[in-house]
Parts: sequence; structure tokens; C-alpha cells
Amino acid sequence: MTIFKAMNILSRIFITGCLFAFCLAISAGAKSQTIKMATIAPDGLGWIKELRQTMKGIGEKTEGRIKFKLYPGGVQGDDFTVLRKMRIGQLHGGALAAGTLIRYYTDLQIYNLPLQLKNFEEVDVVREKMDAGIIEGIGQGGLHVFPLIETGFAYLLSKKPIANPGDLTNLKVWVPDGDPLGEQLVKLFKVSPVPLNITDVLAALQTGLVDAVAVPPLVAIALQWHNHVDYMMDLPLMYIYSVLAIDERSMARMTSADRALVSAQLDPLMQKIDRVNRTDNLKAFEAILSQGVTSVEPTSEDLAAWNRVAVDARAAMLEAEEVSKPTLDKFTSILRAHRSNEP
Repeated sequence: MTIFKAMNILSRIFITGCLFAFCLAISAGAKSQTIKMATIAPDGLGWIKELRQTMKGIGEKTEGRIKFKLYPGGVQGDDFTVLRKMRIGQLHGGALAAGTLIRYYTDLQIYNLPLQLKNFEEVDVVREKMDAGIIEGIGQGGLHVFPLIETGFAYLLSKKPIANPGDLTNLKVWVPDGDPLGEQLVKLFKVSPVPLNITDVLAALQTGLVDAVAVPPLVAIALQWHNHVDYMMDLPLMYIYSVLAIDERSMARMTSADRALVSAQLDPLMQKIDRVNRTDNLKAFEAILSQGVTSVEPTSEDLAAWNRVAVDARAAMLEAEEVSKPTLDKFTSILRAHRSNEP
């Protein structure tokens, strides 16, 4: 064998080895992953069906590289349980109430400040300027968050009429178990808190363990809580939103093309759900009243009392570092500018 033949053979071996390594790299990059996600939202809701369809479409568009498995109806536990399972890798994401994510970004509570946002117009003005910062803040904490989803204004539904903060005294009010914001509000309103997982609230209302809940009308109907109360105070107590989030570690395992595709499919769906939830909440508000629940209208004196509580709540959350001063200042500045332009 001449030296040239030997070199030719070695060259072919080298090229073959490179091609084999390249194929292995392609195979590894294309390895499929299943993203397991959970939510307490009941199965059968319209947006759950759309989410399933979109997830199925992502699987098809990525040729099976990215698959989703969705667990609705709280079968994986409440939001806090879902987060614990995400931390140990049993789950990879979920549709979650924003308030449960404060360990990732404390300032996400800015929208939840009691009695700060008065109507949807104010919500839209503030969100247009602040949503991106909230999404970025949660992202820096380790979660990939898609566009924020409006859950709606929370209204107080109760077994006894409530118009004034003083009417809450000694009432047994549900607060989400482990929710620091709920604990803060309990101190302000001087109520008897009943910390429960959201899945246990229906039974608590039925048995009298709980007298009152504060939730958006859409949630009250979806969970059938409205059937076990007699009054609803016509005052939006706080604005609540949710997020669809995936652990950043799972997103990082995707190729850049697959990651872009996932966002291109899920971003517009979240924006659609955000819009639909508002319409559904307005319908749900009227539906609750049409089913025999009595609307309670606070007087001007009652509203003044609620506003005093709101001022105290904002000061208490700032002192407890539940929200930062720069974020609160930005929020307040946006609202002040908007209100100054109102006729």
C-alpha cells in the first residue's frame, strides 16, 4: 500500500467519522421532550380546549420533538403544589394565579393592590406600560411566561350583606393557603381567615366553614361557588391575573427554532384568552345576579372607608417589601396621568 492510498483511506475514515458525529448531534438536538403542565381550571372550559388543540398543533409542527401533557381540574394539586412539583421536575409548567409566583418576582403583585384599579380602562392603561416588565421580572426568576391573562376583578361574595369594611369583622373569609398577599389583607380587614386550597372552598361554603370569598365572577361560576352565597358587593376589590408559565430549564432544552415556534403558537392564544375572559366576566357578573344573588351597593361613606383601607394596604405592602417603591411609583404615576386627562 502506497502512502497515498493510506492517506486516502484515513481521509475517508475521518470524513465518515465526522458525518457520524454530525448525525449524532442532529439526533440529540432533535430529541423529543414532553412538557407536563397543570392547572386548577376545570376540564371542559373553552380555553382549556383551545389550549389542548394548540399544544397538539405544536407537537405536529415540531414533528414530535415538543409534546405537551396537560393536567386540568386540580388533579396535580393547587398552584403551590404545582410549583413544588415544577421545582423537582415532576411538572414543567402550568396555568397559575400570578400571586403564587411572588418567589420569582415580588413586584408582580402590583396589579393586586386592593382598590387601586377602578375599572377596565385603567387596567388597560397600566398593563400597556407594565406587562412587559412583569414578564421580564418573572423570567429573570427562572420561568418563561407567555402574555399575561386577565382573570378579572375580584368581588366579595358572601352569605351576609357586606357594604363596609366593618361588616367583615368576625366573618370567616377564605384566603388561599400559603398566599402572603391574602395574609396581609386579613390583617387589614380584621377578618377571621380560613386558609384553604382552592379545591376545598366549595365544601367549605356548603358546610358553613367559610362565609365569604373574593373572586372574579367567572371563577365563582366555574367553581360553582355562586350557588352557596346570597350577596355580592358591587365594588371591584382587586384586579387578578394569571400566567401560563414553563420552567426556563425546559425551554432551554428546545432548539431556538422550536422555542420560537412554541411562542408563536402560545402567545396569540394567551392574548385571545385575555380578551375572552373579560367578556365572560361581564356576562358572569350578570348571571350571578340573575340567579338570585343580591347586589350590595356601598354608600359614599362606605366607599370612603374602603379607600382608607386601600391607602393602608398600599403602605403596609410597601413597608413589608411586598412591592418595591420604584414599581409602585411607576404604577401610581401612570394612573395619576391617566386620571388627570379624564373629563
